[in-house]
Parts: sequence; structure tokens; C-alpha cells
Amino acid sequence: MARNEAAPLTPATPGFYLRPRPRGFAVHLNATPQHLRDVRALTAKVLTAAGIDADTVESAQLVVSELVGNAVRAFGDWVPLVVEVRAVPFGVSVNVHDPDPRRLPRRRGVALDDAEAESGRGLSILDLLAPGWRVAHSPIGKQVRCRLARADCEAARA
Repeated sequence: MARNEAAPLTPATPGFYLRPRPRGFAVHLNATPQHLRDVRALTAKVLTAAGIDADTVESAQLVVSELVGNAVRAFGDWVPLVVEVRAVPFGVSVNVHDPDPRRLPRRRGVALDDAEAESGRGLSILDLLAPGWRVAHSPIGKQVRCRLARADCEAARA
């Protein structure tokens, strides 16, 4: 998204500060259901404009949702987060920063095909969509880093 492009998808609102970046964005937000909807919509708009295929865009939206949802479950509503999404040559980069470097993602042992489970699948979903995701300490807490390969790149490898 170029700096001289039209206004962003979402207007500035309290707790939601958007910084457009080449082929992506960074948004500083307080986690709310509306802000998550805004970030998902922004992810689709920016990645589609960057030429990312629809399947990879949908996967990136799911990764963003899982990471923001995990942060809300760990720290509560209104947790301050930074969400970065960017189209890169291999696909998409998604990073989510939260304020606590000590609280790491943990698995709950729920199978992806467990029809009765209402939660607990998030890290398994990350394993499928962004193999090799990792956690790194950052100046503001920690950052969960995910890299999603473009669907057309994965098809070429198969």
C-alpha cells in the first residue's frame, strides 16, 4: 500500500492506529471484537492488492485471528497489541506483538478433528498454515512470527 494511496480501510478510532507499509501494514491496537474484524478486513484488502492468492489471504486472516484470540485469552480484552502483515516473495509474513515476554503460547492437547472442543486448536492450526512459526522476545514484550507460503508455491512443490 503506497503512502499516497486513498484513506485506509478503517478510519482512525481510539485504540486502533494503522501504519501502512509497502505491501502490508502495522496496526497498534487494543484488542476488541471490532478491531479484530477491522484487522481481518485490512489483511484481505492489502494482501489481495499485493497479488496474493485468495487461499493464502484466507489463511493469513485465520492466523491473525488465532494470534489475536490467543493474546486476548492470555491477557484479557483490550490488551495492547501490534499486528504486522506483509506480502513477501514466498507468501505472507504475520507478526503479532504482545506486552508480556514471559507468557508463552502453550498447547492444550486438543485434536483438530475434535467435534466437541470449543477451543484449544489454535497452535495446531498455526502448525498447519505456518509451519515453523516461532516466538521471539521484542522490545515491547514478545512477538509470534508466522510465515505462510503462497498456495501456488506449495502446489508447485507437491
